[in-house]
This record gives sequence, C-alpha cells and structure tokens, in this order.
Amino acid sequence: MPVINTAKIARLIATEINARAEQVNAAIELLDGGATVPFIARYRKEATGALDDTQLRNLDERLIYLRELEARRDTILTEIRSQGKLTSELEGKIAGAITKAELEDIYLPYKPKRRTKAEIARERGLGPLADTILSDRRTVPFEFAKTFVTTEVPDVKVALDGARDILVERFSENADLIGRLRNYMKDRAVLRAKVVDGKQEAGAKFSDYFNHFERWATAPSHRALAMLRGRNEEVLSLDIEIDADETAAIKPVERMIAEAYSISGNSAADTWLLDVVRWTWRIRLSLNLSVDLMTALRERSEEEAIRVFARNLKDLLLAAPAGSRATMGLDPGIRTGVKVAVVDGTGKLLDTTTVYPFPPRNDVRGTQAELSKLVAKHKIQLIAIGNGTGSRETEKLVADMLGDMPAPKPLKVIVSEAGASVYSASATAAAEFPTLDVSLRGAVSIARRLQDPLAELVKIEPKSIGVGQYQHDVDQYRLARSLEGVVEDAVNAVGVDLNTASASLLARISGLGASLAEAIIAHRNEVGPFKTRRELLKVARLGPRAFEQCAGFLRISDGNEPLDASAVHPEAYGVAKKIVSACGRDVRALMNDNAALKALDPRLFVDDRFGLPTVRDIIAELEKPGRDPRPEFKTATFAEGVDNIKDLEPGMQLEGTVTNVAAFGAFVDIGVHQDGLVHLSQLADRFVKDAHEVVKAGDVVKVRVVDVDPKRNRISLTMRKDGGGNDNPRTPRPSASTPQTRKPSPQPQNSTSQGAFGAALADAMRKK
Repeated sequence: MPVINTAKIARLIATEINARAEQVNAAIELLDGGATVPFIARYRKEATGALDDTQLRNLDERLIYLRELEARRDTILTEIRSQGKLTSELEGKIAGAITKAELEDIYLPYKPKRRTKAEIARERGLGPLADTILSDRRTVPFEFAKTFVTTEVPDVKVALDGARDILVERFSENADLIGRLRNYMKDRAVLRAKVVDGKQEAGAKFSDYFNHFERWATAPSHRALAMLRGRNEEVLSLDIEIDADETAAIKPVERMIAEAYSISGNSAADTWLLDVVRWTWRIRLSLNLSVDLMTALRERSEEEAIRVFARNLKDLLLAAPAGSRATMGLDPGIRTGVKVAVVDGTGKLLDTTTVYPFPPRNDVRGTQAELSKLVAKHKIQLIAIGNGTGSRETEKLVADMLGDMPAPKPLKVIVSEAGASVYSASATAAAEFPTLDVSLRGAVSIARRLQDPLAELVKIEPKSIGVGQYQHDVDQYRLARSLEGVVEDAVNAVGVDLNTASASLLARISGLGASLAEAIIAHRNEVGPFKTRRELLKVARLGPRAFEQCAGFLRISDGNEPLDASAVHPEAYGVAKKIVSACGRDVRALMNDNAALKALDPRLFVDDRFGLPTVRDIIAELEKPGRDPRPEFKTATFAEGVDNIKDLEPGMQLEGTVTNVAAFGAFVDIGVHQDGLVHLSQLADRFVKDAHEVVKAGDVVKVRVVDVDPKRNRISLTMRKDGGGNDNPRTPRPSASTPQTRKPSPQPQNSTSQGAFGAALADAMRKK
C-alpha cells in the first residue's frame, strides 16, 4: 500500500478552500471515520472550525484526486527505482509534481513501452550517431553517418533516419519542454469547428458551429460541449490550431524545441537538427499535445457543466413546497387523454381517472364535470398541471371550469413534469403503486411534487430531472457523485418526518442508505409510529454509529420528547435542557419564544464537549424548531392567449418560471411548450458574470420577448428594464413571428484547413 502524505494534502486543500490545515485534517479524519458531509457541517463545527457544506464537498472531491495523485506518485517512484534509474534530482521532480499530467510527463521516458523505432535504432548501434550530432555541431551528419553503415544499416539514409528516431523520442519525452509547449498552446491555441460536407441539413442544430473558431483558453463549457457533441455525431470536424497565421520559416513551437537544445541553424548539424525538430513537432508532439488539450477542454467543460447542473438541482430540490393540501395532479395528453390523480395532504393516493377533452373525443363538458366532482368530493385546494404537451390547453380547460365554481376555488399551478415519466416506469413507482397503470403514476408524481418538490424528486435519478446542460455528454461517474451529494445536502438541510417519510427520502438521510431506510419503514409498519428518536436503536441493523449520523436530521412531531421535533442532536440534549432550565420554562413553552432566548448569553452554556457554535445553533433551533430553509410558495401567471411559440411577438411582456440556469443564461417557462432563453447579457441592467447571481431554478420572473425563431424553436427573452434592444413593449397578442438573425463568425487571416489532422486527433482521442 502506498504511503499517503496526509499533512501535505491537508496543507494544499486548506489553501484551496481558504481554511487552516488543522481544520482540513479534522475534516479528513471525520470523513475517513465514516461521517457524512451534512453531519460534519451541522454537528462537528468545533472540530472543523465551522467548515460549511460547500467547503466540505470541495475538500472531499480534492481529497480523492490528491490521494490518487499520491498513490500514482508512489507507483512511479517504485517503478523507476526498480529500473535502477532513480536519481535524487529525478526523485525531487517527481515529489514536486502537483498534477497528474505533470507527473505523467516526468514518467514518460521511464514508462515501459512497446519496442519503438528509437529502440530498434539504438540496438543497431545508432545511439552514438544521434548523440554526436546533437552534442558536436561541427559534425557533418551525412559524412559522419557513413561510418555507421553495416549489414543492419545498409546506407546513410537509414543511419540518419535511425538517429532522427532516437532524437525524436528524446525531444518528445523532455518533461520540462512538454510542459512549456503545453502551456504555450493553452495560451495561444484556437478551436476550429467546420461542418462535414453533406451534413448541413441533418446537423442543422449545430449550424452555429458550421464555420466557427475561438480561443481554446476562453471557450465556455456550453459551446465546447456542443462542438464536441457535433464531432461525436460526425456533423462537425473539430481541430486545434496553433499559430495558423504564422508565416515564419520556423514556427514558435518549433523554435521552443530548438532552443531547448541550443539548435541555431548555423551549421550542417543544426540544419539537419532543425529538420528533426520539425519532424518531432509534426509527427509526435503536435498530435499528442492537441489530444491533451482536447482532453483538458472536455474535462474543464464537464466540470463546469456538472457544477451548473448541481446548482440548478439544489435550487429545484429546495423550491418552495405548496404544503400539505389536498391536490389534484393532471398529466396532460391530447390523443391519449388527460391522466388525473388526487392525493390528500400527506400525498396518499385517493382517486384516479382519465378524461378526454381533446380530439378525437372532444369531451370538454364531461371532463369539466368529472373534475368538478373530484374537487368537491375531496375538497381539492391545489390543481397541479404538468407542463408537457397539451399543458396550456389543459390549463385553459381548468380555468374555464374554475370560473364557474363558487369560492373558495382551488389554485391551479403549472408544474414541471421533468422526470415524471422516468419515475412512472421505475421500480420505486412499481413498489408504491403495483396495481396502478404506469400512465397514472405520472399524475400522482405531478401532484406530489407541487406539495413537496424535495420529497418527490428524490425518487428520480437526479440526471433525469433535466436541469443541466449536456448532462449525457459528461463523465457519468463524476456527475452522479456530484448530484448525489447535492441531493444528500438538500434532504438533510430540510430534515424529514421520521413517521411519514418515504424510503426514497429516508435513504438520503446522513448515515442511512436504502437498506436502513427500508428497515425503518418495516419497523414503523410493524410497531407503529416512533415516539422518540432513541427508538431508532431498536431498528434492525441500525447501530450507534448510524444513529449518531442520522438522528439530528429526523423529526418526530408530537412525540414524547419535544426536542425530537427540532434539529438539536440527541447528543446535545443536555445542553439544550440547561438552556431551558436557565429560562425557568418548560421546553414546549420556551420554543418560539424569541425574546427570552435572545436574552441569553450563549457563552454560559459552553462546556468541554460543546463549544460556542453548537450552543448558538441550539438557541437558534429553539427559536424556530424544525425550521424549513425553503422559500415561501408562489407561482407564475401565464398570459392568456399565448399558448404556442407562434403566438409570441417581440416586445411582449410575460411572466414565467426559471426552469434551468446555464453558464450562458437562464431558461424560462412562459407557457408555450418551449422555454425561452434570457442570455447572460439580458439578465440585468448591469454586468453579470454568473447567472446564479440574479436567478435560480424555480424563481418567478417577468420577461420581455426580444426575438422568436419558430423554425429552430428558439425564443430570446430579456429581463433588462431597458428592454434588451426592444424599445416598444406591447401587451401579448397573437402575431406572426420574427426570424432570428445571426452575424457570421469572423474568420482568422491565413488559416489553413486541418481536416486530416482533425480526423487523426479524433481517432487519438477515442483511443485515449
């Protein structure tokens, strides 16, 4: 087993997350001991110096990378040592490498490889020829090579080709040189995308990149991933160009190689060596480094895409719940009918049906009568309408029905149905509703996700919820790990009711997982509701360690212990009771009494185990026991008569809900079955670097239509008060749409096509 330098790792991570090494060391010890990020963030503040969940997630990710780096470093040292080639200088270089790429550059000359041309040349005795030409520039290569002609080396050309192969390998395995070349390319390289001949029509969705170029260093993730997808679908060729407009006889990259070996070009040896340099760049380094840059581009873009998806998912999971109210869920459909499900305030399914208000049946009156009957029968307070096909038609039908009803009327809300079909066909849904038709399960999910988005969305694989950009193109392991962390943080931030939570929700609680969640439900079904948190220790296989991790995030309302309804951990009940005693009140009477609690001095309750951060958390929790961090529930109102993209007209002022926030802007559902885009530049009357500074998924916003492109299903919106380039705002009315126009991309001077190189690069990427 490799020896991992934990102290070195802790120092590096501490710098990256703006913390002290001792804080990081404490967090690492807790993580290694099986503690979860939510538990450490909430209940081990004294140990970590109050590192928050974001810092801890970053710490956890970097810890994995750096431990892998240290393990690889140890393996490389062992391998080179076994070859008898490990010098103190080389060991120092290996110890100083801070990235996997840098480490592999150093290891390259020592890496076991298949028999190379350079190795064959050395076996034929051509090593001294290469060494002499490189070290003594007075040597005339052609003349000196004659002395190396043998039966295995029949002529001078073969001798010089062998010497060239030896030097090419030497030049291309120079770690310092490769590092400088890679950095130069990162600074100067250009991405060039072109459409593959004959794919213009089939690949129309990539038309923005049919003749596109931009700097590698600044290419945003969404454009990079779009171009990479276009290449994978064989619509685009994608190349990396470096110094394409350079007219000098020797390119800057070639000059860098030459300078590394003091090759000036003033002698016969230098002239021959310059040809070797050009050959090295063209045949070996250009392709290898371009593959490196393309890999780095993908990794950089994937990291950003995963980060965006994670932030959107967090916002969606922590969206405002409508609350425990009887709800009707409608899953719209035209030909197949509208699926209807009614659930009570706890989400329990009460009733289902299917109605057919649209062609071919057109049973509008029958549908409205049936829905009205269900509203009256179950005292429906909320009507959740899925936002898929037929959504606006269904909403209008419901609005007409509500118009004829006496007050109080249910509130109708358009709900995102992203992932509902995935849930409907899942094992979770089958276990919940084994006899219910798959199509009706979607309506149940739509109703429940209005009541409590978090409780329902945890049943769906996170990447199927649809709030990311290019989520199917990124590393699926890294994506899943990131999203699972987001779900875990969200669920534990809110907490769950131990006596009503589903297995899907319980499984996300710190320290539990699917197996213990099922065990809790089995115990609950057999014994009845939990009366105290301590009763969790009676659940099969749930021991003290799991109890420590999960107890603080599980709530029991109206139980035997009032503190069980709060986020105060059972281990700190003693401190909480001291606080209660100091106030001279019963704990139930003290809860929510902000005045009495704010008058306390937290320092008086600090002891050897629980410090000031925990005491303050306990007092805050007593002020608002079991507080929900989610915002207040509110909904968007869609404009009447604007049901389709063809109804849109530049200048219309609309209200909508943010469905997705990307690196380049925010998507907003305005009720026309196609989300509109508010570009980053249109989010506010100021410079916006990150769209999340202004909006998050679930926000209700007011927008103005800037441009509409029905052919490509694109809607451009603005949230700027100056109109975003449209000075004539109007109220919505049906109108012809205005096509979107785009300026062609500027072209670089003296650039050349690299189609063949691009094909080789793509092939190399696939092999890598």
